[in-house]
Amino acid sequence: MIVAIHQPHYLPWLRYVEKIARSDTFVLLDDAQYTKNGWQNRTRIKTAQGWTYLTVPVQDAFGKPIVRVGINNQQRWRAKHWMALVTNYSRAPHFRRYRGILEPLYERPWEALCEWNVATLGAILGALGIRTRLVRSSQLGVPGKGTERVVAICRALGATVYLTGDYAASNHLDADQFAPWGIEVRPQLWACPAYRQQYPGAGFIPDLSIVDLLFNEGEASLEVLTRRRPAAPATRA
Repeated sequence: MIVAIHQPHYLPWLRYVEKIARSDTFVLLDDAQYTKNGWQNRTRIKTAQGWTYLTVPVQDAFGKPIVRVGINNQQRWRAKHWMALVTNYSRAPHFRRYRGILEPLYERPWEALCEWNVATLGAILGALGIRTRLVRSSQLGVPGKGTERVVAICRALGATVYLTGDYAASNHLDADQFAPWGIEVRPQLWACPAYRQQYPGAGFIPDLSIVDLLFNEGEASLEVLTRRRPAAPATRA
């Protein structure tokens, strides 16, 4: 059984979703501490000028676990983000097909960042045809910190393989702690494949939000995502 673990991200980048696709169980580390200027509340999309951020505004987030971070709804972020998607992707080949999945989510009020991230991730995975089991760490009741907790979560789920990002060493993962429990640490070793994008004049931009791939490649997105090629270094965690 292959297990991977990561904090819940907002419309995550392709590498994140490819890791989910390769896992039997994917743990959303929702009780990890919120990271300011991280990817828990922002993503990147392509525009005619290059790439730009979409950032969900949060409130009272300092020092809190992600699961307790609230959204600042005094800002009209849902309408702004949806309009950005419409403006930049309405001419993409498959935008019309998938807008019916995402637009209703942007029309609903959301109070908690984690609930928003989990809902949008579920919609995206369903559209891609990815059936990996999602588990939230806050519901597992597994204590510990760092590698010790990762190992404990893997053991609780019956993992035989822990799928880690290529940046594991820089994240201080101690692979030796897995061996006594018969758990293989397997690096993801993935590089963003080339696929069609809008605004060819801006050049191909790798590692964008998964919606960039979905709107442009449609039903072929999962095949593109899981296409193997020599891995390039990960640019962000």
